[in-house]
Amino acid sequence: MPDIGIVGTGVAGLHLGLLLRAQDIDVTLYTDRPPDAAATGRLPATVAHHAPTLLREAVLGVQRWPGDTYGYGCHHHYVGGPTPLIFRGDFAAPSRAVDNRLYLPALAADLQERGGKLVVRQVTPADLEHVAARHDLLVVASGRGPLSGLFPTVADPATLDAPRRLLCAGLYQGVAPNDPKGVTLSIAPGRGEVIEIPLYSAAGHVTALLFECVPGGGADGLCAADAGEDEERFLRGALDELAHHHPTVFERVDPAAFGLTGPLDVVRTAIVPTVRADYTRLPGGRYALALGDAHTTVDPIVGQGANAASHSAQVVSDAIAEDPAFDALFCERVARRRAEVVLGAARWSELMLRPPAEHILELLGAMSTHKSAADEFTDNFGHPDRQWRIVATPERTRGFLRRHGAA
Repeated sequence: MPDIGIVGTGVAGLHLGLLLRAQDIDVTLYTDRPPDAAATGRLPATVAHHAPTLLREAVLGVQRWPGDTYGYGCHHHYVGGPTPLIFRGDFAAPSRAVDNRLYLPALAADLQERGGKLVVRQVTPADLEHVAARHDLLVVASGRGPLSGLFPTVADPATLDAPRRLLCAGLYQGVAPNDPKGVTLSIAPGRGEVIEIPLYSAAGHVTALLFECVPGGGADGLCAADAGEDEERFLRGALDELAHHHPTVFERVDPAAFGLTGPLDVVRTAIVPTVRADYTRLPGGRYALALGDAHTTVDPIVGQGANAASHSAQVVSDAIAEDPAFDALFCERVARRRAEVVLGAARWSELMLRPPAEHILELLGAMSTHKSAADEFTDNFGHPDRQWRIVATPERTRGFLRRHGAA
């Protein structure tokens, strides 16, 4: 049986490790800090897992938080403007959000219980050849840190040169859930978006608010404010943004109870969307395969990062089981098999960061009056390849609308 090394213990690395252990394949994960350390650290992100990812977790036996109990069944949309649009789209099967500070350590424990090895050490470029020599294939599933330059950037519509949003994500109390329970996608044209997610954390069922602020659009101050230095001022800014630009969220806020669930439950960042090469040949002759955000780094505007990573892990696991000859041909087959979903997710995410094209405005308007179109669009959050085939061009979008009687 082959021996696989994986650098990184995010969703991509852990899902791949668990999938390989289900086939009794030896796997070693390398991480720069113990998984338990993540449990007490700062909120890393607000991540939703869609139905295909939840099904994969169920098959692996790691679904501690089933969608029927912890999940939600729809997206509520608000599009601001002179005549705001308000509409809902339903999933065929629920999605779910769990704080990664609960989720990732739990999966790391599952991996070790099933015979996977976990090594706490930082893998640097100087270490790479030595580490790779211990395994038949090295998979790099971390896009940050010293190995971030291992895979060259490739020309792609989803590769940008700067962030298109400034991000501020936090966990809050004092926000009543929507009815029916679901995510709210609220758009303030030219200013940014708020994504409200029902999320399960160490504090129980809470509300995640992700402010996606257009640089120079007027909401930048929220992403610049330091909640640790002046939490009251930060919360006033968040309430003001919701009140003036995201009314369907604000109407469910109790200002007296509104607040962060903890001092570490907020994070500010900015992401440069990037597509990198699928693999590289190492000096000693072995290959390193990119996975997760080492392969594609996406803005969270449509919640695709973790789901694309999980799909990619499934593709790699299947390929290892079928063809354990880890050469360039193997890497090329992986690249072809995962491209439609992974690149579809990246390109769709990038499209939604742009000022809206005419066909996207047509799509939003039609979904506000044609529920079947809104439902299919919403369910495709779990199928970004299908979604990209709808939104990639005006002709494709208009064909989708005709199919729903919404031309």
